[in-house]
Order: sequence, then C-alpha cells, then structure tokens
Amino acid sequence: MRGVLALALVVALAPNADRDSAVRAQGRADVILVNGRVLTVDRNDSVAEAVAVTAGRISAVGTTAQIKTMAGETTEVIDLRGRAVTPGLIDTHVHFSGADALFTVALGEASVNSIEEVKKRVAAKVATLKPGEWVRGGGWDEGKYVERRYITAADLDAVAPNNPVWLMHTTGHYGVGNTYALKMAEVTAKTPDPPAGTIDRDAQGAPTGVMKESAMALVSRLVPPLSRDQQKQGILHIIREFNREGMTGAKDPGIGQAKWDLYREIQGEGNLTVRVFALWSGARRLEDRAAVLARVEANPRRIGLADGMLISGGVKMYMDGSGGARTAWMYQDWNKDLNGIDTGNKGYPSTDPDAYRRIVTELHDAGVHVSTHAIGDRAIDWVVDTYDQALRAKPTRGLRHGIIHANTPTDRAIDTMARLQRDYDAGYPEASAGFMWWIGDNYAANLGPQRNVRLKPFQTFVKKGVQWGGGSDYSVTPFPARYGIWASVARETLNGTHGARPFGTAEAVDVRTALRSYTAWAAARIFLDDRLGTIETGKDADLAVWDRSPYEVSTAALKDLRCEMTFVRGRLVYRR
Repeated sequence: MRGVLALALVVALAPNADRDSAVRAQGRADVILVNGRVLTVDRNDSVAEAVAVTAGRISAVGTTAQIKTMAGETTEVIDLRGRAVTPGLIDTHVHFSGADALFTVALGEASVNSIEEVKKRVAAKVATLKPGEWVRGGGWDEGKYVERRYITAADLDAVAPNNPVWLMHTTGHYGVGNTYALKMAEVTAKTPDPPAGTIDRDAQGAPTGVMKESAMALVSRLVPPLSRDQQKQGILHIIREFNREGMTGAKDPGIGQAKWDLYREIQGEGNLTVRVFALWSGARRLEDRAAVLARVEANPRRIGLADGMLISGGVKMYMDGSGGARTAWMYQDWNKDLNGIDTGNKGYPSTDPDAYRRIVTELHDAGVHVSTHAIGDRAIDWVVDTYDQALRAKPTRGLRHGIIHANTPTDRAIDTMARLQRDYDAGYPEASAGFMWWIGDNYAANLGPQRNVRLKPFQTFVKKGVQWGGGSDYSVTPFPARYGIWASVARETLNGTHGARPFGTAEAVDVRTALRSYTAWAAARIFLDDRLGTIETGKDADLAVWDRSPYEVSTAALKDLRCEMTFVRGRLVYRR
C-alpha cells in the first residue's frame, strides 16, 4: 500500500513496572486506533496503520490486523477511516497564556489591517470605561497596516483623550502609549533613553508614544496587572485551545513564582492537559543572579520528571531585542523599507555581554539548563561562544542549552551549534518558523534583501546536522503548530508586501523534517524525548488525529489541517 510500511507487532515493556504487569496480564489494550496513517516520526520515519494504547502508554504499533488482536471486550476501537495520527505536537517557545486575548483589546487578528481599525477597537473599549481608567491591548503590527507606520500617541489621543492607553506590539519588544499615559509616566522630550531601551521620537525630538525594549517599563509599570483569576483563566483557555490543535507540550520561557503557583494549582485540580516545561526568568544584572539560581535550585528539574506534566526546566536569558523593532544586535546596520538603511542602528545587547557570560557560566557550572533569546547575528555569535567557553571549561553533556529564535546565524555560529550538539548535547535553536509568515512583511523590510535569505536557515541546519525545536513565540504569532510546519516548508509572508517569498525557498525543508521539529526534536528540547515525540512502543500515548495526512497533502493544505482528536497519556482530551 502506497506510503505505508507495515511494522512487526511488538508489545514493548513500558518503564513503569505496574504498567508492564498490566500489559502482560491482560494482553488487551484500552484503546486501539485502526485503519489509518500512523506517522511514527521514528528514526526511520515509518508509517503504520494502527496503534494500541494500554495504561496510558503505546503498547503496540503495526498493521490494522495485528492491532485488532489486542482488542478485548472493554477496548475502545477507533476506526480512523484513513485519517492520520501523529505524535502530539510540542511548542518549544510559547508564552503560555490566553489572558490578554480574553481580557484586553485584541489587535492581533489579520483583519486588523489599518491604524483606523485599531482606533475603532480602542474607541469601543473607551466607551465601556470611566475617564482615567486604563485601556490595555496588544498584538498590533505596522507591517500589516495600509499606513505602513507605527501607531502613535496622536492616533490614540483622537479616540482616548481622557483615558491612559498602552498597546503592546505583537513582538512584545515595543509598545505605544497615548499622551495621557506619557504624562502619567512623566516622559517628555527631555527624558533620556534608558539603558538597553529606546524612546522613539519625531523630527523635533518629541516622544511619538512608541517605547522600545527597557523604555517600555516607563509606561507599562503603571498599567494595572490582570487579576490572579484572570491569569488562571488565561492558562486554562490556552490549554483547551492547544488540545484543540493536537498540541500536548509547551516550553514556557521567563516565568515567575506567581505563574508557577498557578501551574501547580491547575495541575492539582487535574486540568493540566498540556505538558509544561517552564523556564524561570533570568537575571539581567550580576547582582540578581544569586536569587535566580536559588529559585531554580528550589525547584529542580528531576522532580517534574516524575509524571512529566509540569517541569521546572531551567532559566531563560536575554541577549538582545527584536527584529520588528530593529533592536536586535547585528553586525551591520538594520535596513528599513526593504532597501533603505537605518543608518547607525545595529541594535544593541539587552544584557551587558560580559555580565551575560558570567551569569550563564555560573548557571552552567551549577548544572542548570539555559535557553537564551538571541535574534541578531552578533547576539547569536555571543551566545554560542558563551556556551562553547562554558562547556570547554566544564564539560557537561546533556544540559541542552538553547538559542531562542536564532533568526540569522552566521556560518560560524551554525558550525559551532553542530559541534556543540555532537560533543555536548547542547546548542539547540528553538526557532519560530511562523515569523516568516505572521510578521514576515515587517521582517523583510527590516532585514533587507541580503539578510532575508538567511532568515531561519533550516536547510543549512539539516546539511550541517543541526537539530532544532519548532515554536510559535505566541502571542507574537498564532500558536497552532500546523502554521509553523507549513511556514517551514512554504516560507511565505502574510500579505506579500515585498513579494510572496522575500526569504526565498533555498532554506525550506520538507514536511517530514518540519513535523520532526515539532515532535521528536521538540520533545528533546523539554527533556522528554525518552517518553514523547515519536509513536513507538513504551512511550506515553500523546497522540493527535488529523483529518488528512500531512505527508499526502499539498504544501498550501498543511496550514488548513484539522485536528479531530487529541490524547494525552492515553486520555482523550479533545474530540472534534
């Protein structure tokens, strides 16, 4: 049969002794899925017809005839009718909350394609508030607007003269406030740029309302936070939405104690149906490093591995800013409007480079996993060189240090990643392919023609032997992993402002590789590759059922795949 490799039936001995005994004693599965396309994503990328689940684990993979022999009186038999099964998809970089989408002015929809539409939504919110109450929103992106410019304080003043407004950009690295908010923050033309931050100014030097990187805090610190209940509802919402998309794992970077406590609470209530691997927010100053290390040591990773649903995984660090804001640390000046030059602006490090190196080295020496945000080529070089130096000084295999985003790495950085992965099991990109799509029009304008073709160099990664984990960076881009899989193959922008494929296709990968980056390779990024990421006997039954096989549809159709069912540890958590 085309595309199907019949596997020999093997009932694997699961690691848990009790489950092993149950399988041997009963010889019957709890659930079997038959008559489908089971994309195992194993080492040989085998495709089977059926899979059996017993006590939460995959007990057999093979042909429909073979798996049917494991059906007993109480076995649930699911006839796939040709539908596909993949491992549950994993997002290796997602800010895991839907609270802003639920409780603030949402500007991240594709239908918000003009500043006038932004103003309408802000005005609608103002109509529900008393004078002086805050308007909070996010998700805006000038790259999607017909005006092709930032939102300004003047735009917001027209619809909110008597309420402070703060709107976060979709990248999370800049935002805009109105005049009311700037006055509350005492930001004027005389206010200097803070370290590692930029106050955007007009030709006369007056603030435009746009605040980048650390400058955002001048205004955002005044915005009332969402309540604890709202934050909890945001986590519960995204758990449900992840499951609807066949997603069963998330690496959440930069959390604090309050969010960790919410995760523990949700887990205790039995509602955590997405595996969460959390990274604590790292130090940006040397004087804060001891407190960060103490928090990590109080929540060691091995405790979470007991059930693999909630893991305190390590620390997130920052090296630079954003490609959207043109604040990421580059060797050459940023472009603007594709062919123009943002003269004198090469971005900047968001953490003092020497302080960063010392903090990371101390974390490494303590045996802590580190993943660092690095977007610009110069920032990526500094990060991989820091890992290299730390590993040479104290060789420690298996800490799996990561490079978050790794947008435009130099050839030397890629070679270093390959060597670190081979020699130390470290140096792994956690790449957001969706950047090329959702904010691709913005990125293309800022990177310029020469750097565009180096964005997300997945094909070079493959040739050099570099593995990576796929991620969304939600809410920067929509989180469904099917979008990331599609973008890895298609490399198309949302609106085609600078052409449909300004990043070219030379760095595109095939769908099998793209799927692997959200399954087998992604499982390793959350230290659960021995339990997840492939459909093999003995592994946890985290499975997603799709209306079609991604291996058998056109590239364009990948984006429109529909999840029909999702299982976590053999439990059905979503059914369409």
